[in-house]
Amino acid sequence: MRTEEELKIEDYMLDSDRNGKTSLVEIKEYIDRHYNEALSISQLAQMANICPKYFVDLFKKTFGQTTIDYLTDVRINHAKRHLVESDDRLRDIALKVGYKDEFYFSRKFKKKVGMSPTEYVRSSRQLIAACSSSIIGQLVALNVIPAAAPLDAKWTPYYYNAYNSEIKSRLKLTSPYPDSRFEENIEQLFRAKPDVIIGMDHLGPDNISKLKHIAPTLIVSSRAGWRDQLRTIAAFLSKEEQGALWIEQYEQRVRYARSQMRQVVGKEKVIALRIYGSNLYIYGNRGLGEVLYQDLQLIAPCALDANHNQPISLDDLLECNPDRILIAVCPEAASRRSWLALQYSAKWHKLRAVAQGGVYMISSDPWFEYSALAVTRMLDEALLLFTGDSPNGVLDKSHGESFAT
Repeated sequence: MRTEEELKIEDYMLDSDRNGKTSLVEIKEYIDRHYNEALSISQLAQMANICPKYFVDLFKKTFGQTTIDYLTDVRINHAKRHLVESDDRLRDIALKVGYKDEFYFSRKFKKKVGMSPTEYVRSSRQLIAACSSSIIGQLVALNVIPAAAPLDAKWTPYYYNAYNSEIKSRLKLTSPYPDSRFEENIEQLFRAKPDVIIGMDHLGPDNISKLKHIAPTLIVSSRAGWRDQLRTIAAFLSKEEQGALWIEQYEQRVRYARSQMRQVVGKEKVIALRIYGSNLYIYGNRGLGEVLYQDLQLIAPCALDANHNQPISLDDLLECNPDRILIAVCPEAASRRSWLALQYSAKWHKLRAVAQGGVYMISSDPWFEYSALAVTRMLDEALLLFTGDSPNGVLDKSHGESFAT
């Protein structure tokens, strides 16, 4: 059941189309193009042909943030790119992104990013090596792109597509346990000469000892929650403010997403499934469990361990009978065949979620990773899948073109 505010927004959008008004989406796109100009609420409200007060309320309800906050995000994101990619003076960069006063720009930048423009430039030039994809997700949250990190077009497509040109030393992906391929990574890191190295404790003492001979090394506990991991890395890199800012903004996103989910999902029961080979599992890992059942406070249809995969039969699934299903199909032939066969099963079609169109495909990226960036992407994706709304979506590049908050 849609709320009165949602109906008002829908009515406004329809009325905009009929009467030639500039819609909110068009105004948002106008801000994206004219961020460097002097924009005012009254000017934008006039474009929408509504009073400024109603415009302010409507923009926030539609996109999840105020017009001024959105404009600030766009300006700061462009400023990051100028800071890293050019040698322009701070005053010139401030003018380029719409600020006449470089001191005011610096204050806005530090409030939004957690560090001054000068500190941001200095930190962006430090050579940091990440020994796992989850560490990349923590570093990106701190506005850091590692100089060396594991990239793979198939298994880490988000990082590969976003940072392929920026991560010059590409390490090999390794399993959660030490293997022979890590020796190749050791050699690659010797050649890369990073200033610092950050890895997880699953690497084992021998490999960790080798890393420490290359550069100062931080080993992050895999047992710690992503927030504590982020704080540890932030402290190591002297980026405590940025780490605290990401966590604060994430909690704001959670509150917004939770309120939207309550309106759409309510007390419906939600489960995540995984198909691997010929088997069906309740899909569980730390990130997925925390996002769905802790942050969004969704209801599980039956007793489950949200941190581990549990085999489940169709009969047991029918007994749980969830209202909504997230399903991940492993990208190999046997699993795809099983998924195709499942869709022709009579028992599958008896499930409430299937009958009501409540089945949503998810992929291992980001749902298998556990990092600050990955859980944020999960949160946004869950909101998009269930409600069709993702105003705070993480953009393709969180460094330079940073995520909108």
